Amino acid sequence: MTNRREFLRRTALASGAVALGIDSIPAAAAPVDALSRPVQPAPPDRRIRLLILGGTGFIGPHQVRYALERGHEVTIFNRGQSAPGMFPGVEELTGDRVTGELDALRGRRWDAVIDNSASRSDAPDWVRDSANLLRDQADQYLFISTRSVFRDLSAVPATVDAPVLTRETTSGWSEGDPYPYGLAKALAEAEATAAFGDRTTIVRPGLIVGPGDETDRFTYWPVRIERGGEVLAPGNPEGDRIQVIDVRDLCEWVVRLCEDRTYGTFMAVGPENGRSISEFLYGIAAVTTAPLTWTWVPREFLAEHGFRPYREMPVWRPPTPGFEGFARFDLSREVAAGLTFRSLADTATSTLDYHHARPADRRSQLRAGASAEAEAEVLRAWHRSRGG
Repeated sequence: MTNRREFLRRTALASGAVALGIDSIPAAAAPVDALSRPVQPAPPDRRIRLLILGGTGFIGPHQVRYALERGHEVTIFNRGQSAPGMFPGVEELTGDRVTGELDALRGRRWDAVIDNSASRSDAPDWVRDSANLLRDQADQYLFISTRSVFRDLSAVPATVDAPVLTRETTSGWSEGDPYPYGLAKALAEAEATAAFGDRTTIVRPGLIVGPGDETDRFTYWPVRIERGGEVLAPGNPEGDRIQVIDVRDLCEWVVRLCEDRTYGTFMAVGPENGRSISEFLYGIAAVTTAPLTWTWVPREFLAEHGFRPYREMPVWRPPTPGFEGFARFDLSREVAAGLTFRSLADTATSTLDYHHARPADRRSQLRAGASAEAEAEVLRAWHRSRGG
């Protein structure tokens, strides 16, 4: 039987297509995965003792909840300031990686460690200190890195083996400066590997999206599309590609990598074959009922009017030189290691649910994307340039 949520989702898909005008959606852009489900993994072969460094931010809670669902024993380590007691019954150790206060970790034993190091320039120091302390107290160290570690993504398809940033290859950085984000994560990867060797697992997510995301980079699109009207759509509808990762797919896979003692370096983006920007936007629209129209504006015109990829137009990054493979990763290795993907409909719907449950000031003030006024001005300029 179909439950109420699934019924509403199916209804939204149908009514959304009507609202768009089905003839306006190219067949290749139809949200064919809209009602798909991720593969349900088998129960774990063993119960593990899992230490999560962090655990109360964006991705940590998803890891904790899933690990508990799978029957594992979970310990979290953090400063105990942001959300103490979030998980009743879960052991919480208190310390501070910024100041090197790691004593609570000493003398303990875990099967695996998940390190959710924050996006800070001193992340290499955090990872070096914790990994060196824990290398004889845990069998596996899994570090959450980023797609931003790569110095060249011009190859198509891209793979996780593409060259990463080093101190020598990071343009604009000089010795003594704070590490930029991508370099900091690349150096942190090296620190984890130096401590744990072939017992290290590195996971490099792209843009992490879904419920709980406070950056609003993905959220901008479901919210904007739900508002309806004329929507500015960026770039080449079929040529520009999108690969992101639902936070639940990332976190659940990470726990399974620990269950299975899977080592090595992996990407965490999806879906497996990517999507065009048109598939991405039309797929989101299919879970809303707002009447809307699309106006596709080339990237050159957007650049002239100050609309930038990943800023005013979040998620979208056109395949400019050096970024041709940015959203064209071959995920054969990752799928073989158990990475699965939720449907875009699930991600969009869950994101909207989370957004609508936020306080009114957060709903009205997104932290990413163009304002309604700025979008309207660029649309007017585009129509004027076309003689409209």
